[in-house]
Amino acid sequence: MTRVDYYNDPNAPKANSIAVAVSAFIQDDEGRILMIRRTDNDLYSIPGGQLELGETLAEAAVREVREETGIECAVTDVIGLYSDPKHVIAYDDGEVRQEFSICFRANPSGGHLRTSTESKEVLWLPASKRFEVQIHPSIIRRIEDGLSEERRVIWT
Repeated sequence: MTRVDYYNDPNAPKANSIAVAVSAFIQDDEGRILMIRRTDNDLYSIPGGQLELGETLAEAAVREVREETGIECAVTDVIGLYSDPKHVIAYDDGEVRQEFSICFRANPSGGHLRTSTESKEVLWLPASKRFEVQIHPSIIRRIEDGLSEERRVIWT
């Protein structure tokens, strides 16, 4: 399945669904950010995905990180709640989803980098290199919020 993210685009299709999603901002001891290169849109992103029935938001974040990167992690706090209706995600099956995502901060606790069906590349990206790869503006926002010295929950 492919996806196209629209952000502040007056020509974007209208949303026809909403789903709870989570993402995780994780840095290693050197301050590098855990990133994936998505298979569905070829963009770099922090790991994340949809909440599944029977799990908490934090459990979903840990599962998504493990599935997409091979890294185990422990959630420490919430960075932000992102629900901007000007950000919609269109899938090739006709679904157009309004953004609704909770971004967590987490610490790596083990595992080894590996790709998955959702990630064609997994890497620890130096924070200073974040503008050298293609990242959607909504993910850049989460990264900037995660890097901020100010520890307050963001909501949009």
